[in-house]
Amino acid sequence: MNGAGVRMLGVVALLALLFAVPGFTRNEYVLALGVSFAAFSVLASGLNLVYGYTGLLSFAQVAFFGVGGYTAALLVTELNWSLWSGALAAGILAALLGIGIGYSSLRLSRHAFAIVTLSFALLCMIVSRDWVSLTRGAMGIPGLPVPSLALPGGASWRLNKPADFFYLLMAFSGVSHVLIYLLVTSRIGRALRAIKLNEPLAQSQGINPLSYKLLTVTLSAFLSGIVGAFFVFYLTIVDPSVFDFYYTETMLIMVILGGAGSFWGVLFSTAVLTVLPDLLRFTTDLRMVLYGVILIVAMLVFPGGIGGWFKQRRIAHWRKRPYGDKP
Repeated sequence: MNGAGVRMLGVVALLALLFAVPGFTRNEYVLALGVSFAAFSVLASGLNLVYGYTGLLSFAQVAFFGVGGYTAALLVTELNWSLWSGALAAGILAALLGIGIGYSSLRLSRHAFAIVTLSFALLCMIVSRDWVSLTRGAMGIPGLPVPSLALPGGASWRLNKPADFFYLLMAFSGVSHVLIYLLVTSRIGRALRAIKLNEPLAQSQGINPLSYKLLTVTLSAFLSGIVGAFFVFYLTIVDPSVFDFYYTETMLIMVILGGAGSFWGVLFSTAVLTVLPDLLRFTTDLRMVLYGVILIVAMLVFPGGIGGWFKQRRIAHWRKRPYGDKP
């Protein structure tokens, strides 16, 4: 079996293990970590698609996440939409906002895009807090109803247990990562890397940078909006804290530590950084200090991220092979 086959077998085994977790334990703490990992893995991979593969620093990921949460919550509670419809509408609205942000700023410069995305994220927080008639202000929208999802054959799935949301978020996370992986390993992914490395040269080869950049921003926003819709119903509340800059910091750390442009590295760092803060709860006073020290040491050891470290190892191993051997 070749390397690709081994990796595919390992991915299938890992997915099977993850989906088997609720069968082994009903501990809500463990399931909550799984839900957080599933949600943040989508958000971090979406940011990695924009920043790691295209070179665009975006602060709007948390805004798309929060807009998706508010949209689904309002549609389900005020208009009696189903969660499926509300989540799809949330993803579409987030994607449209992503197109608007990208098209209005990417024609200027990468710096303009970063500034516009930061301003948009802050604007969303202000709107959610001050537009009381729509968002109910600082109190948010508590007590979100237990949703039911229509299944093929007329069946219905009532999401009233943490394990149900664990399955839902893990399934959506799996589909999202398959979609992103197929994109970054295709001709489009090679074009994205070319744009990041040398945009004028890529443009001289017939690549339209604006269309590819808009594609990554739109897809990232769409997935973030949907995962935001699912996540707020797991929490049973959505309020302005969903736009907290802490989430942006967390996503950026996951991408940088995993290695910008490394698909598997970002997934691994997401898993580690989802569990690590909770493992440090044994010392409440020094928890964040230890967390910061661990991050600093990790960046000193892996300046190019985990993915970059493995890439350098592969290159060094290939250089040691006898001349003429296949890499």
